[in-house]
Amino acid sequence: MKTSLKLTVNDEAREFLVEPYSSLLDALRDELHLTGTKKGCDEGDCGACTVLLDGKPVPSCLVLAHGAHDGQVTTIEGLAGPEGLHPVQQAFVTYGGLQCGFCTPGLVMSAVGMLQQNPKPTEDDVKYAIGGNLCRCTGYTKVIESIMAAAQELRNANR
Repeated sequence: MKTSLKLTVNDEAREFLVEPYSSLLDALRDELHLTGTKKGCDEGDCGACTVLLDGKPVPSCLVLAHGAHDGQVTTIEGLAGPEGLHPVQQAFVTYGGLQCGFCTPGLVMSAVGMLQQNPKPTEDDVKYAIGGNLCRCTGYTKVIESIMAAAQELRNANR
């Protein structure tokens, strides 16, 4: 039997019904129709479903929806603003950090979460932050380059 779940998703208070066994991933995709978060392995191994939960990157397939009750969730749909793409999204476009695009939302969300905690990452910091994200199209060089460029852009914007 579905029960009520309250979340703030992409800065909007939401209340909806979900099954007690539903993952946060399934709730976002099936109930809120936010399909930018991708369902890859559904076992927490690929990172395609990464979202920010209370500011931290998490594989949403491993979080029970009700475990996020009253939480703040940011999905890939919540990053861009009226002024355009988030700097990490723009850097992925500019520097070629995406290929087929399936893993891109998870990589972007992992990068955004890391940059919120560490605005001056080293390449090793970036590699560690995206260590849970699998991409079958690239060797990660352009992904790392994109994230490093976004970090610089964010630092420049905060001056």
